[in-house]
Amino acid sequence: MKTLFTANLRVLLISVVSMVLVFTGVVLLCMNSLYYEMNIRNLRDTARLLLPLFMKPDQESGAGMVSLGDTPYRFTLIRQDGMVMADSHLDASRDIENHQERPEVKAALAGREGSARRNSSSLDLPFLYVALPVYDSAGNIWGAFRLSQHVPNFWQRLASITRPFLFLVALVTLVAGGMVYLFSRSLSRSVNRLLGIAQAVTDNPQDVAIRTSSQDIKEWILLERALCDMAAELSSRISQAQAEGRRLETILNGMSEAVLAMDTKLMLHLVNPKAREVFALGETTCPLSLLAATHSTELEAAAQQVLIHKAAEKLHITLHGTVGAQHFLVFAAPLMTDKDQIRSEGVVMVMSDITRLVKLEQVRTDFVANVSHELRTPIQLVKGFSENLLDTPLDDPLEIRHGLGIMAKNAQGMENLINDLLTLMRLEDERIPRPGMEEQDIGSLLEEACEAVSLQAKKKAIRLTAYCPVGLTAKVYGSFIIQAMINLLDNAVKYSPPGSLVWARVFTTDADLCIQVGDRGMGIPGEHLERVFERFYRVNHARSREAGGTGLGLSIVRHIVLMHQGRVEVESHAGEGSVFSIILPWEPLEKQDTCRDS
Repeated sequence: MKTLFTANLRVLLISVVSMVLVFTGVVLLCMNSLYYEMNIRNLRDTARLLLPLFMKPDQESGAGMVSLGDTPYRFTLIRQDGMVMADSHLDASRDIENHQERPEVKAALAGREGSARRNSSSLDLPFLYVALPVYDSAGNIWGAFRLSQHVPNFWQRLASITRPFLFLVALVTLVAGGMVYLFSRSLSRSVNRLLGIAQAVTDNPQDVAIRTSSQDIKEWILLERALCDMAAELSSRISQAQAEGRRLETILNGMSEAVLAMDTKLMLHLVNPKAREVFALGETTCPLSLLAATHSTELEAAAQQVLIHKAAEKLHITLHGTVGAQHFLVFAAPLMTDKDQIRSEGVVMVMSDITRLVKLEQVRTDFVANVSHELRTPIQLVKGFSENLLDTPLDDPLEIRHGLGIMAKNAQGMENLINDLLTLMRLEDERIPRPGMEEQDIGSLLEEACEAVSLQAKKKAIRLTAYCPVGLTAKVYGSFIIQAMINLLDNAVKYSPPGSLVWARVFTTDADLCIQVGDRGMGIPGEHLERVFERFYRVNHARSREAGGTGLGLSIVRHIVLMHQGRVEVESHAGEGSVFSIILPWEPLEKQDTCRDS
């Protein structure tokens, strides 16, 4: 992994070496250009000085050209048509190629000074050429005078000083590299110190301290001090934010309401434990949308309305899950992060479970309606017969006896109803203290229940049988189990025809204790089976009133069974009788092989 020092050093070294190389190349190119430019200028000045000395105009033959003997210069006289009339290095009598197209000659024949640099075609050496126009006596251009000189290539001349030149370049590079190294080292040291401060802010902000020296740059010192101040402030704010976060988390986790917070795209970013329980989210951590988490289009529509209108919404929704219908009062409000509450960052929803309140309200409504309905008839009968008795002569004992009998029967019905309501109230009210569950002999409880209904069974000539394993015990609320058995046996006797059979039996499985009561009476049609345990529900109102039932017996049985964490079931067919089963959790103590009959 690269560090700031190595990366900075590498970049700066490459930059310095590149600059040195570019500078060296530019200097060499400039020296090359200057080298040839100076030689051409010297050659041109020499040509101007020599032209009057060399020319004794005998233009036709080219004679009269002064010879300087052994000289580095080459002189050439060229006629207007490009023919070479004389040359200091070649015999003009030879067949020399026409020079009219040579650039320097062409310029001179046009009346200008011309120059060129190339290899001589006749000598095959690098030459510099300068050509000047030659005029005749009439002032017309007769030809051109060309002066040339062999000039070695610049790079060949440079080869002689290559070693000291390269040494100089290497020295400059080393000096620049050393300066770059020192600069990178200083920069890296300062940045590492700032990095240490930043890491201390993350790990342990209170340990941040200024570590400057006299060699540090002023700007670095100021920056380090600013970072330390910022670290102290940040440490304080982080501590406050963490404390606030823990307080908020504690509040959310302890709330009995479900809380959902989401962004403007309705993606959840906060779900408290109660909300996870309500929507069965478990420990899901992946981002979920409101609809995917709750499966409620009502909640999604409410959240959309909050985002559109930026105003709170309140609604009542019902969720149907594995535990049945749940009712919630939902308060949805925009989640504002802007100080002026102009820009909404999402929606927060608080869902209060009002299922119990709804059920209690429904129970209260049903209770008032049912009790009013159940009491209206007996009260009217008591009132009617009491008024009738007031008008009946005292010497009519039969009429008085008949009226008092009807009043006593209805008064007994009202007493039974009130007693059942009080029993039901005690079962439902968890605040009323109850005796603890005790290990009870189930056979004894069954015998007591059978004795309670035996007189009623004898009046209808109904044969009552009971079966229970000898010594079978279970941990139960004894008095309540007796009440449940009595209610089932009483119903069986009431709704069975005279001379029929009512039976009760108790048996066990690996984990359950089952108490069954059966009869061969009128039975219950299939459409009524799911509702027979509701309060005041009667399959046949006329028959029930005639039998003196209150409509609360089976409801009491269900509540007693629920107290024992059990369940109650019924199997019945119209005209074939019914079988009610109380199934309770049971832990066997030992196997029972003998039975008790009664």
